[in-house]
Order: sequence, then structure tokens, then C-alpha cells
Amino acid sequence: MTYLEMSCYDLQHMKKVLVTGAAGFIGAKTAQKLLASGVEVVGIDNLNDYYDPELKNYRLNSLNHPLFSFENLDIENSQGLESLFKRHQFDVVFNLAARAGVRYSIDYPQIYMSTNAMGTLNILECMRKFNVAKLVLASTSSLYAGQDMPFKEDLEVNTPISPYAASKKAAEQMAYTYHYLHKIDVSVVRYFTVYGPAGRPDMSPYIFADKLLKGEELPVYGSGLQSRDFTYVDDIADGTILAAKKLGFEIINLGGGNNPYTLHQMVELMEKFSGKKAKMKYSEAVKADMEVTWADISKAKKLLGWSPKVGFEEGIAHLMKWHADLKP
Repeated sequence: MTYLEMSCYDLQHMKKVLVTGAAGFIGAKTAQKLLASGVEVVGIDNLNDYYDPELKNYRLNSLNHPLFSFENLDIENSQGLESLFKRHQFDVVFNLAARAGVRYSIDYPQIYMSTNAMGTLNILECMRKFNVAKLVLASTSSLYAGQDMPFKEDLEVNTPISPYAASKKAAEQMAYTYHYLHKIDVSVVRYFTVYGPAGRPDMSPYIFADKLLKGEELPVYGSGLQSRDFTYVDDIADGTILAAKKLGFEIINLGGGNNPYTLHQMVELMEKFSGKKAKMKYSEAVKADMEVTWADISKAKKLLGWSPKVGFEEGIAHLMKWHADLKP
């Protein structure tokens, strides 16, 4: 029995939902699972060129379903959002649209604050005006920089070390304010290094798989011993949907929950499933990158009945197969 079958009672309260960032990695997978469960999904995305729009179109094509409709709309466009909310009565908003990427945010901090903070405020204002009761807000493990591991949700996260993390912190704080003032029910889901087929091309799983299969050097920033709590995209989407239940205001980690894997361990698995030998190119570590991430997921287990089902080796096998056979 899948998570979503177990949570059908909650899904009965979701007749129509909004998924922002619907052409994104997590957004598309979340929309796909909602549609398969009989929920009407309105998806929006601005289809920006942060990475190849062809991949975004590939994901959108996977959402060809009678219950799905799409609009090219930016969450920074407050008037466009208000028009959308006037035309639809949403039961839940999944705000998965964001400017992502720690390194890029160092060079373009204004973009990150504008989308991640102001865009979230625009969503919250529309929810207030049109009486939408539930928000699921995507956030990040990057907020835990410098804290003791495994990371728990009640840690003080007041020292973000990248504009990306700072912008996500701002979005979380504004969501709490709207919960306090306007009784909007909010679940903040903090993601830990999401990977899988059709992933983000700026992240190491995609970059390494792509370059390994092409026989090119794999760019490693730092020693390669930095480790991540990798979490498979299907597990993340399931947790995101389960977080749509009424909780008041909660912050919930969605991560692998086991000992983190190093980049070297990931590459070894990619070599195993591709039959190719990797060539590594090392360069200086990026100051804003975290050395290790590791989630305490006991709260997700307790509140959502969620824990990841796809192991790292299985997930990398799926990832390599997609890159070899299906990548557009």
C-alpha cells in the first residue's frame, strides 16, 4: 500500500489544488502523483532559463492528464496570481516554485529574495483574500548550516550562509506570520538533497551522471568527501502531499534519515550501474556549501506516517537508467 493510498481520507479534502513550480523537478512529480490520485491540479511556472527549458517541457509533458491545466505565470506577478485565484477555488496551495541553488544565489541575491520571499508573500496574500486554508511550503536543509546533526526542526536556524538559505528563511517566517494573523494552516517541508530521474541539471547527481556517460570529467568542488542526506524524488513528493493535512503550523524534515553518503560513494554507484570509470576534476570548495547534511525525520514519521522507501543504491540505478535511455 502506498502513502497516498493510506492517506486517501486527506486527499478527499483536496478537490482542486495549485502547484507552483509545476515544471520543476519536485513540482512535476508532486503534480503527477496528485493527478494519479484523482485530484484536479492547476500548475503554474514561469519556465525561466536558469537551466534548459527543454527539460521543463519534458516534465510538463508527463502531466498530460484531463485533470491538469497549466499557465505560464510567475509567482512574482501579484496581479496575475490574483486573477488566477479569482478563477479557481483551491483547497490547498503547494508552493514549490523557487529560485534554487546555493552557488548561483551568491552572484544573484536579488533574484532569490524577489522570487523566494516576495513570491511567497504574493501567494499568502492571495490565500488570505480568497480564503484558501492550507499552504505547503517547500524549504531547504541549507538553513541548518553549522548546527549539530542529525538536524532537528526545533534547532535555531538564524545563521544562513547563502542568499538562497536566507531567502527561504524569510519565506518560512512570512508563512508563520500569516498563520498567526490570518489562521492559514501551514506545513513547511524542508527538503534534503533531492535526486532522481529528470532532476535539476545544476546538482551533482545530474551533472555526474551526464558527464560520466559522456566520458567527460566530473567537476568536484572540495575533497569529494562532503556528504549529503540524499532523498529520492518520489519519496519527497509523497511527503509533500501528506503534509497537506491540517497541522496548524509545522516545520517538517523530509530526508533520507540514514547516514549521509559522500560524493565519492555516489560516483562509485554510478560507475557500477554504467560500467564506466569516472574521471574527477577537483577544484576549491565553495564557501557557502555545507560539508554534511543529515535529517532527523522522526517528526515526519510521527505527524505524516512518512519515511523514505527508495534506498540510495536503487535510486541511483533509476537515475542512471533515465540518463542512458530517456534524457531529452
